[in-house]
Amino acid sequence: MIRHFVSEEIMASDSFYRRNLINCLSGYKSLNLIGTQSLQGITNLALFSQVFHIGANPPTVGILFRPNTVVRHTLDNILDSGFFTLNNVTSEFYKEAHWTSANWEGSEFEATGIESEHLNGFFAPFVKNSPVKLACSLVETQTLKVNQTILMIGNIDSIYIDEKGLRKDGSLDLNLLDTVTVSGLDEYHVGQKLSRLSYAKPDKAIEEI
Repeated sequence: MIRHFVSEEIMASDSFYRRNLINCLSGYKSLNLIGTQSLQGITNLALFSQVFHIGANPPTVGILFRPNTVVRHTLDNILDSGFFTLNNVTSEFYKEAHWTSANWEGSEFEATGIESEHLNGFFAPFVKNSPVKLACSLVETQTLKVNQTILMIGNIDSIYIDEKGLRKDGSLDLNLLDTVTVSGLDEYHVGQKLSRLSYAKPDKAIEEI
């Protein structure tokens, strides 16, 4: 049986129920730990599921931040310094990654036991055990009129990838890298590959490659 929701019913529902429902609708989402550092040298680590591809030329990513109505150290650190890192999460430390969402005082690296590292003089810290790490710099921010959510666009300045998951054509084997994804707000998954498919053309049947 299919359950049908209309907008009035959604808005009238319990806020906790509505939050869970709406956050699950987009399906599996990418999962990244964002590493930043304040101008005073205090490191920060935050778990984000709202990171997405913007473009490859130049290489850019987008991140959505909730409205800046309370203190948001990640956003503030990026606006102040102009730098941040994106770090894939693996099954080895996904629970610790989730724990970074708690309201910690001081550095989440120290609080959760996730090890940080600085690479090649980059200002923001990386997650040492992450198999895919991006060094990024701030390009621009936009405040969305619909709900005051902040869209941040960052340039990918450098990339660190565990070679075991890097294919010859530049694509990544995320299963081999043990990259974790998330659905909703708190349910974590590892991918199960079905197949890789050929480039879609109207005059050629799809093939597995």
